[in-house]
Amino acid sequence: MLGFLTLTFNSFAQQNTLPKKINFDEDWRFSLGNASNPSKDFNYKIANIFSKSGKADSTAIDGKFDDSKWRKLAVPHDWAVELPFAKSANADVMAHGYKPIGGLFPETSIGWYRKHFSVSKADSGQRFQIQFDGVFRDAEFWVNGFYLGNNKSGYLGASYDLTDYLNFGKDNVIVVRADASQSEGWFYEGAGIYRHVWLKQKSNSHIADNGVFVHAEVNKNQANVTIETTVENKNLNEDELQVYSYVADRNGKKLNKSTSTAIKLAVNESTVVKQSIALNDVKLWDLDNPYLYKVVSLIMSKGKVVDSVITRYGFRTILMDAEKGFFLNGKHLKIQGTNNHQDHAGLGSALPDAIQYYRIGLLKAFGANAYRTSHNAATPELLEACDSLGMLVLNEQRLLNSSPEYIEQFERLIKRDRNHPSIFLWSIGNEEGMIQKTSVGKRIAQTLLAKQVELDPYRTSTYAADLATEFNGVNEVIPVRGFNYRQFAFGDYHKEHPKQPLIGTEMGSTVTTRGIYVKDSIAGYVPDQDITAPWWASKAETWWKLAAENPYWMGGFIWTGFDYRGEPTPYEWPNINSHFGVMDVCGFPKNIYYYYQSWFTDQDVLHLSPHWNWKGKEGKAIDVWVNTNADNVELFLNGKSLGKKVMPRNSHLQWSVIYKPGTLSAIAYKNGKKLTAKVETTAEAYKIIATPNKTIVMADGQDAVVVNISVVDRRGRTVPTDNHLIHFIPIGDGKIIGVGNGDPSSHEADKFLNGDWQRSLFNGHAQVIIQAGKTNGKIGLAVTADGLEPAQVEVTAK
Repeated sequence: MLGFLTLTFNSFAQQNTLPKKINFDEDWRFSLGNASNPSKDFNYKIANIFSKSGKADSTAIDGKFDDSKWRKLAVPHDWAVELPFAKSANADVMAHGYKPIGGLFPETSIGWYRKHFSVSKADSGQRFQIQFDGVFRDAEFWVNGFYLGNNKSGYLGASYDLTDYLNFGKDNVIVVRADASQSEGWFYEGAGIYRHVWLKQKSNSHIADNGVFVHAEVNKNQANVTIETTVENKNLNEDELQVYSYVADRNGKKLNKSTSTAIKLAVNESTVVKQSIALNDVKLWDLDNPYLYKVVSLIMSKGKVVDSVITRYGFRTILMDAEKGFFLNGKHLKIQGTNNHQDHAGLGSALPDAIQYYRIGLLKAFGANAYRTSHNAATPELLEACDSLGMLVLNEQRLLNSSPEYIEQFERLIKRDRNHPSIFLWSIGNEEGMIQKTSVGKRIAQTLLAKQVELDPYRTSTYAADLATEFNGVNEVIPVRGFNYRQFAFGDYHKEHPKQPLIGTEMGSTVTTRGIYVKDSIAGYVPDQDITAPWWASKAETWWKLAAENPYWMGGFIWTGFDYRGEPTPYEWPNINSHFGVMDVCGFPKNIYYYYQSWFTDQDVLHLSPHWNWKGKEGKAIDVWVNTNADNVELFLNGKSLGKKVMPRNSHLQWSVIYKPGTLSAIAYKNGKKLTAKVETTAEAYKIIATPNKTIVMADGQDAVVVNISVVDRRGRTVPTDNHLIHFIPIGDGKIIGVGNGDPSSHEADKFLNGDWQRSLFNGHAQVIIQAGKTNGKIGLAVTADGLEPAQVEVTAK
């Protein structure tokens, strides 16, 4: 039953304290189990735990189980990154970065987590829900011995209502068993509760999970906002409620409101309330000004707010034209995207929120404007970073499958993410070669597309196809044709299918190793220039020239923005991560970074490579590359001109230079503006330099700071070839949570659970990540190395 009631903003002064979303990351206990020996897996599969409700049979599920000897930790936690590397000929082990996870390693592929908590007796009339944002993988959940459920997905989270099982005023225990013995992807995936956990406290009548859908019609600076709110009644009797919505600016100033809708819900009934709000003079969300409004949905009972949801929302328009390309807010925009997996140096897959923002900032710095979540649902904080910083997102389903399991995963993905303004396109899958061109694949695609249109009719979908001219099957029905590589096929395909928009879902795949300039198949290194690509891929310059010059290409996504663990290419062991990144796993730029920055941005770019430390190569030719978007460049060695060259668009320049120690420099002119750059021969390393990415962090136990380590000679010049072993000691109420250096063949530890943190420099660089505690004051690092002047870095936590 629906009705209408007019209320004023002042009605909401009576709002109570619900709902609450309580961070549940701290005070977990952890232990490895065993996938093949039940007695070493806390009797799981020996005890008959499913014969009676709440039965635990002296297993780790039992609330009385003694977990005091288990390791105490906070989540997000990835136990895989803590394990040593294991050389193996098994393809799955290699693909996952040689970590001993999977069916061959039963003793390190099961993880158990337990957490004790209490709930006040005064709250016994309310509802409680546990929400896991991501557990890898095949996770089972219990509370107080009662089985809650199973979540197969390692990427989409799971939520369970705990209300019926809680001991109010007494101890409660939540238990998770994660089974990572079966992988989902062919890349490093991590293991464990590697995303946030939340305890939600709310009224019995409330807004459903992911129960707010905001969409808008935008015409210039006018917007008509529609808010669809799903309300459900979990009381034991009928309930009468009012549903109300308003829009506020980013500072919380209320701009306009809906009328209130009165509803009457029977027990366990739910309904969708649709409301509209008109707005004038809206600020559009775009890449340079990602303005976010607040859409507030509220439920009232007897004059008091009993539930509310705040949705950050950006107004923008998107258009994909088969001839003219992509348009954001009516302006043509070439998609300059990157593909990325979710791991980072030192951390594996368990990234603090601050690192999501750090990584998106690094991508934007070289001109990337879009991010493909390859090939799985991203953590919610990544999408929030893209919303906040101005990065478009191609959001991808893990598997092309229309079974109930995967339809349900796709539905959870869309409902969870459809309010994000950054998302401009969905993807229903990637390189499903076994079914891609078949009638089976076509039918699966049609089912997924129908589900996408049902849940989000305001966007459309693509599919990342790895065969060039293929049309039968999935590509017959996919609205936007995605190409993985095969860049020379775009033209013919466009002629044959002129009404289907085209985008490069994976482009490039140049393999490079930061700071290395000679192929080394023993160490597993490839030169740090745009010269090496696998047979199925291309150099950066090859694909981007085509994309830049053809308007029907909407653009493309580089494979990849960052190096990532696993899928080592073109070598295997000792490689433990990929070489595909524009940046390495730490986010340190490779030379290809400056190629893309030259043509993705209007910044003044003039970059010389390689470095100029070539002892022992005096008198021999060195291949010098110049990446720039200037009009022309003149190169000098020790002040002597080596000639001037015109800069071709979307390309680079090269010189062969006979090596002499000293200074290699360049002068360029861009629209009459003079640009300069140089590289110098340095002396030996003398001093450590530690540079934090920010100077203030929140003392909330969650925030993190990235400290990049380099070394300089006595004249303050960075030494690009140094590989000193560096030691780290934390200062203040902060802790080191990971170290890395970008070396794709390093088998040094990322984690030091004994606290003795260290890492070798790789070609002059390393990285440390510090997580803040909860105490105001200074936190930081003391950084030392044998024979070098030490460094100390401090930031303020408050």
